[in-house]
Amino acid sequence: MEIRKKQEADFFYLFLTALFIAALVVTNLIANKFVTVDLYFKEFTISAGVLPYPITFLITDILSEIFGKKRTQRVVFAGFFASVFVLGILWVGNQFHAIPNSPVKDAEYAVVFQNSYRVVFSSMLAYLAAQFVDVRIYHFWKKLTNGKHLWLRNNGSTIVSQLVDTTLVVGVLFYDKMTLSEMSILVLDGWLFKMIFALCDTPFMYGATYFIQRYFKLKHNEEILY
Repeated sequence: MEIRKKQEADFFYLFLTALFIAALVVTNLIANKFVTVDLYFKEFTISAGVLPYPITFLITDILSEIFGKKRTQRVVFAGFFASVFVLGILWVGNQFHAIPNSPVKDAEYAVVFQNSYRVVFSSMLAYLAAQFVDVRIYHFWKKLTNGKHLWLRNNGSTIVSQLVDTTLVVGVLFYDKMTLSEMSILVLDGWLFKMIFALCDTPFMYGATYFIQRYFKLKHNEEILY
């Protein structure tokens, strides 16, 4: 690959990585707030963190398709360490008392972030498990179909990995605070909500991969490896 194209490929890779980490960090920061989302045919009760989270799986699928398994796993690890860093910053912020004129008081900070350690721990556990499941299943189907049926590996990997993610997050976060029945409702709502958006992002998956493959003149099933 010529130098200019390599630099442009690096830009795409870094752009997708930055977008991935931003969506992941925001997911953790707003995960304490639970909301209802009415999609007319059903009202979902979900964590606000679920709203940006499907973006991370779309990005890992695009990375897997274009840059391969190893480089995608690097992004997964980068997201993990970014989450650990955020957890550390939240802890540091809690070690200092707010000044009298501070717009955010200690009590308000505690209300927003008092559950953050548990939220981030459950999110990181679920995140690592689900993302590696997603990447592995994606490449399993890609190899099995010889690079055909993009929709199958895109949605198939997300369906399984999102179920793993949602179950682990709800289980770790609420195992001693809710009944199994209550947790099951949250798992089902969160998983179905993510599945709807996973199906909706399929055209974006096709559009993004088509554009990148055409731009870099990649052959069928070819990846940018360097």
